Amino acid sequence: MRLEPVGPEIWLAEGDIIDFYGFPYPTRCVIVRLPESRLWVWSPIALDDELKREVSALGEVAHLVSPNKIHHLYLADWHAAWPDAMLWGPASTVKKRADLPFQPPLEDTPPAEWQGVIEQAWFRGSPVLDEIAFVHLPSHTAIFADLSENFSEDFIREHWKGWKRLLAKPWGIVVGKGYAPLEMRLSWLNRTPARVALKKVIAAHPEHVIMAHGEWIRSGGEAYLRHAFPWLIRS
Repeated sequence: MRLEPVGPEIWLAEGDIIDFYGFPYPTRCVIVRLPESRLWVWSPIALDDELKREVSALGEVAHLVSPNKIHHLYLADWHAAWPDAMLWGPASTVKKRADLPFQPPLEDTPPAEWQGVIEQAWFRGSPVLDEIAFVHLPSHTAIFADLSENFSEDFIREHWKGWKRLLAKPWGIVVGKGYAPLEMRLSWLNRTPARVALKKVIAAHPEHVIMAHGEWIRSGGEAYLRHAFPWLIRS
């Protein structure tokens, strides 16, 4: 089975390892089943026949969600498979993928289509990247793309070669820290709206934290977030 249950009506699927500016990065998507078996798919990964069969068994894909402008690679493939699905993302994704028929850009308020099931918070204030974080309320699961990376030592040892391996710990993107990459943190010139967004996520008291890259957190999610965001909480 490609889909791993996380909690009630929420699953994740692991994807391929891709090259991101010379660094190997794993990929991961999250699927939530909304009322009437309508599926919400966050950060779609490469779609193959096996994954398509498992997803279709859960319901009808209704929403394809890009959390930031980096996570867009497979949107077109999923939209081709489910052409009636709505495409969602922040304005930065919408601008980058003008070839796709997006809905109005995501901000702080969830669209009516998933209000009451999925909360969201808009991390903005960087000229380089903004991101929409989500919380699946029934399962108490926070969902981040690149604002928390949590690589294991085994992954770094196997996939990051030479000098690249030396960067992981100083950047803080390893298990035990779970930070956003250093260059991303430094780009956050206005941290006030991001602090507000983080408080909103923490106020939902998440038990699990799923990020796109690294070891996801199966318990103690609220404490994890307080530890992983010192650049917002203490700065």
